[in-house]
Amino acid sequence: MIRIGRVVYWSPRAGTHGGLDAWLGIADARVSVAARELCGRATLDGASFRRAAENLARLGQITVSAERLREIVEAEGRQVLSSRAAGLLGPGWTAADCRVGRDGPTRVLLGSDGVMVPLVSAEEKRRRRKNARRGRKSGRRRGGRDRRGRWGRGSPVAWQEFKIGCFYDQERQHRYAFGTSGDSDALGRLWRREAAKVDLNAADEKVAVADGAEWIDTQLRTRLPMVETRILDYYHLMEHVGAAAKVCFGEGTAAAAAWRERLATAVCEEGGAALLAAVETTRQQTRARAKRESLRQLSQYVGKRLEQLDYPAFRAAGYDLGSGPTEALCKTLTSRLKGRGRRWDRPHAEALMALAAVEQSHLWATYWQQQLRVA
Repeated sequence: MIRIGRVVYWSPRAGTHGGLDAWLGIADARVSVAARELCGRATLDGASFRRAAENLARLGQITVSAERLREIVEAEGRQVLSSRAAGLLGPGWTAADCRVGRDGPTRVLLGSDGVMVPLVSAEEKRRRRKNARRGRKSGRRRGGRDRRGRWGRGSPVAWQEFKIGCFYDQERQHRYAFGTSGDSDALGRLWRREAAKVDLNAADEKVAVADGAEWIDTQLRTRLPMVETRILDYYHLMEHVGAAAKVCFGEGTAAAAAWRERLATAVCEEGGAALLAAVETTRQQTRARAKRESLRQLSQYVGKRLEQLDYPAFRAAGYDLGSGPTEALCKTLTSRLKGRGRRWDRPHAEALMALAAVEQSHLWATYWQQQLRVA
């Protein structure tokens, strides 16, 4: 461990002058850039703030309380959001870097999804304020957590859907992820702004692969009309087919598996119209009300997304039929937010998700080099 002592000067007119602080990278903050990076790294590994603080003290000789660590990491996440909004933080690659093969076209793929995040409910906030007032009157600290920082059993949780978007290339060499705690319109605006950073409009092929949510399709049409190809994720489609097979033929039966396989073959080899025809044939042969209703719902789901089910043409062009990269980001960007007893205020959750997005976008080193230059 290296300890550096320095003299700090202050006067009413000139304010504070730290001397060596600028050289140490702490001229405008009480924590150096290197220490902030270690705090962020320890937290994103998935441990609680208490465990992350213990790891920092043991491995990095940085002693900080769990509460102070939380403040540092959340502030860093807010800095990431500010840098991204100001255009100072971007993917580091463009559509020109996304060529398929040696002489193929440039292709940028888009993905989006929603993921539920546990927030502190309004009821829980009221209870915490009430306990805090009681604590001030009695001279003792009383809050919503126990002595180990855990929320009490039965504490209400307000779950909210956060929106995640990403751009990536066919070879998975480039990836740029981002998210928002706002609604679908907020994600759409974010999508369009970040699309300019990857120069999406210059790509020869712009392909969106998503789970079929109507809000995603709406934002694609309104915010990114240059995306000419929209694909319904094959696995989400087959989930709907499997649900109808379960109702009509029984769960786990050979008949259900055979019907599901027949429809999968039809849509992959002939497209959505063939799938619709197969569903309609089954419905005409069925009399039970519950079975007919499940088939009607499947037909309605497929009918709304026919143009996204041209799988034969998509396969011939070499497009992905699955939204695996987006599904993976839904887990990695929010893994630190979820877990037993974890609750968040919305701005803090969004900030931590932004910090995780920097890592998942392979921008970790770039971001911290920027922070060093600022310091």
